[in-house]
Amino acid sequence: VQLQASGGGLVQAGDSLRLSCAASGRTFGFRSMGWFRQAPGKEREFVAAINWGGDVISYADPVKGRFTISRDNAKNTVYLQMNSLKSEDTAVYYCAVASGLRVTIPRDEYDYWGQGTLVTVSS
Repeated sequence: VQLQASGGGLVQAGDSLRLSCAASGRTFGFRSMGWFRQAPGKEREFVAAINWGGDVISYADPVKGRFTISRDNAKNTVYLQMNSLKSEDTAVYYCAVASGLRVTIPRDEYDYWGQGTLVTVSS
């Protein structure tokens, strides 16, 4: 089972990036998927999550109105569109597959994790 995250990079404040996370090796049924991030010296924190149907979505307060999570179930891929990036968005971003169907926030309710992709926002 692999989750391959991509799309990170070095951008300036105000720019946009789109992260992708493709799952391979198995299908995850109707599980929710999420994005987390970990800044240097900080704990990994929830960013966004989406259910299988795409109609239930949750965002962390710092990214509401700027980030959009979506998924393409036919491609087993989840996306994170990040707009109006700020220096405080700098982190390694991880995608994850939840253990169940519901959109959830706690890290321990996610079973599978990608390797992470680095996003650096310069001010």
